[in-house]
Amino acid sequence: MKRFAHPFLLLCLVLIFSCSSDDGPGDDDNIPDPETGELYFPPVGSAEWETTSPADLGWDTTAEQALYDLLEEKGTDGFIILKDGKIVVEWYFGDFTAGDNHSWNSAGKTLTAMTVGIAQEEGFLSIGDSSMDYLGEGWSMLTPEQEANITVRHHLTMTTGLDYTVDEPFCYDKECLLYKNEPGTYWYYHNAAYTILDQIVTNATGTDFKTYSYQKIRDRIGMQGNWVTVGYNNLFFSNTRSMARFGLLCLNQGTWDDTEILSDKTYFTEMTTTSQNLNPSYGYLWWLNGKSQHKAPGSETTFEGELFPDAPDDLIAGLGAFDQKLYLVPSENLVIVRLGDDAGENQLGPSSFDNLLWERLNAFIGE
Repeated sequence: MKRFAHPFLLLCLVLIFSCSSDDGPGDDDNIPDPETGELYFPPVGSAEWETTSPADLGWDTTAEQALYDLLEEKGTDGFIILKDGKIVVEWYFGDFTAGDNHSWNSAGKTLTAMTVGIAQEEGFLSIGDSSMDYLGEGWSMLTPEQEANITVRHHLTMTTGLDYTVDEPFCYDKECLLYKNEPGTYWYYHNAAYTILDQIVTNATGTDFKTYSYQKIRDRIGMQGNWVTVGYNNLFFSNTRSMARFGLLCLNQGTWDDTEILSDKTYFTEMTTTSQNLNPSYGYLWWLNGKSQHKAPGSETTFEGELFPDAPDDLIAGLGAFDQKLYLVPSENLVIVRLGDDAGENQLGPSSFDNLLWERLNAFIGE
């Protein structure tokens, strides 16, 4: 069942849409903007985290077991729901515990997006610059003229035009980076083009990407976890609560309690709204619900309709392979984390499990 924002927010959206086209870059209906009360932030450097109960929130506790059963059946390891920053549900399954780490897979792209924004805010780079400014000439098999046309923003939006049909689409070695399309003219979920952002940040800041992201995000909000290189991929591993902490930071638009982690709200807005018209359901490495069309990883097809019909329209999400989920619902002040095994079809990002999960969540949280 759909959730709708506060009437004042809806009025603002009507005014915005009366002045701009649907699903265009920079539309702001998915911008996290807490609507339903003051947010609580767990202290940094402590395991303390306030809780609240489903009953106290008026949720349908008779639907709680069905949600639990689905998560257990689908191989979930860790699951958390935050409401107004407080833990409502925290479940672990099998031998997995609160202290165990799990890969975020491509949900970790959201961490990279914020890291790039911080580097820009600190003056180390501009996402409008050519990637060649930070990688040097000859980072790919493209001509210098072709390289010069690819910007940092193109890497953030999956529109570099690099060839995604190569034998190893995760490979970012020079020999794997071939020309296919003019940048900005075609959207395709190309992991190699994304991973190059790590080197851009490293070269721009003079600090290794992993260290820079730890210093600027992880350590400042009390997360734990590490980036781990697996083949051509850099994957973030953490416990379930750490993903929830990052989700809470993003729900509050890059501010942790009174501490600004990303104070550039223009960048934050761009990151969490439609970034280009080729796939309106994609921001800067974030997935966006409620749009008229979407593309999916591994496919060249444009699908009509929103990503998750059963989820709230204002949902934004970090989605990782094998159904790693970080959901934010700004209109309800919700952060939802799911880590575990693959649970649906098309598991590189959005999958059939999302709608199934939201059916149970809607029954539990209420219509």
